[in-house]
Amino acid sequence: MSSTLKNILAIITGLVIGSIVNMGIIMISSSVIPPPNGADVTTMEGLKEAMHLFEPKHFLFPFLAHALGALVGAIVASKIAVTKKKTMALVVGCFFLLGGIINVFLLPGPMWFNAVDVIFAYIPMALLGYKLSSSK
Repeated sequence: MSSTLKNILAIITGLVIGSIVNMGIIMISSSVIPPPNGADVTTMEGLKEAMHLFEPKHFLFPFLAHALGALVGAIVASKIAVTKKKTMALVVGCFFLLGGIINVFLLPGPMWFNAVDVIFAYIPMALLGYKLSSSK
């Protein structure tokens, strides 16, 4: 198998595993920090309508999900990649960043959260994932 194909598979595997981590954290978040009373967080429409009820504590788990999803995805991609390990980690981070930017447009979250999420949850975590995967 060529190194290019292995690197593509590394990215895909990193994206899948990172997404599983992201979704797992999002799924347990409401049992740790319950959503505001009357908020339907099971649908995108319900989430949009209830967003004004959310307090800063309700944004902790979404940030963790985004950051840890990108971190784990980057670690996996970097470990599997044959060459250009840092680039593979950053590609995973960029895919997660693209998802985060789309999320900013789809959900009317507070600007402070959008800024913190987009600036700190994706590319920095992908770089950290690369560093962690390459440390001995």
